Amino acid sequence: MMAFEWGGSGTVTAGGANLEYACHGPAPDQAPTLVLLHEGLGCVALWRDFPEKLAAATGWGVFVYSRQGYGQSDPVTLPRPLDFMTREAKDVLPVLLDTIGLEHGVLMGHSDGATIAAIYGGSVLDHRVRGLILMAPHFFTEPGGLAEIAKAKEAYDSGDLKEKLAKYHKDPEGAFRGWNDVWLDEGFRDWDVADVIDYLRVPVLAIQGREDQYGTLAQVEVIEERTYCPCDMLVLEDCRHSPQQDQPQKVIDAVAEFTSRLARIEAAEVETA
Repeated sequence: MMAFEWGGSGTVTAGGANLEYACHGPAPDQAPTLVLLHEGLGCVALWRDFPEKLAAATGWGVFVYSRQGYGQSDPVTLPRPLDFMTREAKDVLPVLLDTIGLEHGVLMGHSDGATIAAIYGGSVLDHRVRGLILMAPHFFTEPGGLAEIAKAKEAYDSGDLKEKLAKYHKDPEGAFRGWNDVWLDEGFRDWDVADVIDYLRVPVLAIQGREDQYGTLAQVEVIEERTYCPCDMLVLEDCRHSPQQDQPQKVIDAVAEFTSRLARIEAAEVETA
């Protein structure tokens, strides 16, 4: 396997699969790194120009990748296990962060990706991760969110959703079924990983749209209720499940402020050490 070199785009191996990635901004040995984890049907391409704008606004490097089964990454074997997010956090993400040479930075996840970031933060001892940015995270199921996911199944089975997904995923069937089948599985109705919040030991920025169709504000309020760490909450008006699309500048400004504050804290700790 070739050594990973920061820059541009390509594939990197982690968790036994070849994963599509793209890099923006400075390398990990030059600046902190934001690692972006996409939503349930996301991939590198569906972040659009958001990673580039983040790199420009923060001065940090930005690494974005497509999980197995998404984008141009290797296909996934179906059915996915019901604990697929926990497995991604514990089995794949540690290897990936080692492979890209992460020195210190922040995990920034959206939707399922935010859940994976939170599970990592609460389950894996990694002093390189200095903060978490969680956009529209899921910690437990809610009837309204499950109803929206059921609507997505209808759109895939009888509408044009499959055709739309095929523009971004080389295996649209695996991408959709690997997400939708798990969320609608009867065994998933009692899924709850909120206990990972109790073990977070880094600052958190939680972002949610007030009109999020997949989750209520309870999904971010539980972070404030349970975490022992500093937690900033940003609830965006006129915003549904994808803050980076509906209110991109407000998200970028919040991330820039959060990362700048982390950098100031780190600099102060170095001076007093």
